[in-house]
Amino acid sequence: MNPIIRNIVAVLAGIAVGTIVNMGFVELGGSIVPPPEGIDSSNMDSLKANIHLLEPKNFIFPFLAHALGTLSGAYATARFAASHHKYLALGIGFCFFFLGIAAIFIIGGPLWFSVVDLLFAYIPMGLLG
Repeated sequence: MNPIIRNIVAVLAGIAVGTIVNMGFVELGGSIVPPPEGIDSSNMDSLKANIHLLEPKNFIFPFLAHALGTLSGAYATARFAASHHKYLALGIGFCFFFLGIAAIFIIGGPLWFSVVDLLFAYIPMGLLG
């Protein structure tokens, strides 16, 4: 297979793998640490309107989802890429980083979580992957 095509496929696969892992942890987290009464975590409007009701424990699984989703996506990309493994994995980290910034603007949340999430869940996991 052409190396450029293989790298493109590796990046797309990494995004898919990372997204699947992310969503899996988000779903798992809602069943292990349920949100407070009245919050539908699958509904963005409900989450945005009631984010002030969430406790620190409710942010554990979102952080794990972001970090492990990025890590798995970066690893999959680096593993299957034909070349430029580190740069492509880091690209996955930046892709998820920008999606994390978008989520902060769309959903909101406490400042401490936004800082921890942006500093530790994306770029470091992209490099580690």
